[in-house]
Amino acid sequence: MLRRSLLRYAGLALLLLAGALRADQPAQPGFVYLDQVLKGAHYDLRYYSGDNFVGQRIDGYDSGRVILSREAAKALAEVEGDLALSGLALKIFDGYRPQRAVEHFKRWAADLSDTRTQARYYPQLDKAALFRDGYIAKKSGHSRGSTVDLTLIDAKSGAELDMGSPFDFFGPISHHGTALIGAQPMRNRETLRGTMQRHGFEPYANEWWHYTLKQEPYPETYFDFPVK
Repeated sequence: MLRRSLLRYAGLALLLLAGALRADQPAQPGFVYLDQVLKGAHYDLRYYSGDNFVGQRIDGYDSGRVILSREAAKALAEVEGDLALSGLALKIFDGYRPQRAVEHFKRWAADLSDTRTQARYYPQLDKAALFRDGYIAKKSGHSRGSTVDLTLIDAKSGAELDMGSPFDFFGPISHHGTALIGAQPMRNRETLRGTMQRHGFEPYANEWWHYTLKQEPYPETYFDFPVK
């Protein structure tokens, strides 16, 4: 009798655990939480924390977690494994971005009187140029779920490698191929770019941190479910 009771309760516990694991998934089928896929990545979710070029938490970011399509997450896990051989790891800034967040960016960019963050994020640009120069877009590849913003860190210390400019710094110094950075930051960018490209990602010319999976599963769909 006791043995049957223990087995029954053990079975119930397993069912409850399985249900909890299934519940801990993004609202949209085909997507995963990146922290359930990557083993050693660090996270710095600026659009959730408010430490970003807008200066506040962005609409649609209701959680400090990163979501990606299953395909992009799997490819990024391969990147992580490759980098680990050299003592490196990933720091993730952003992944899937709801369309409502893009609308928030657009409202901010249209308000030319709000320049609170200019000195830190776009000191050499007029705010009106952010759309024209491709730093703010009316639609973002992030909303398709297979684009990620990231950098490299030392796996032991967690220190970021010098990339020559910070994440989300708008200007020519953040472009791939710029002549405005030194030899070591250039090598660090090349390490990131080469590793990402080997595993199916392609870079965005204006932003050294921005990569999109070439074979993205939803190339025509811009999602708007919130990050929870």
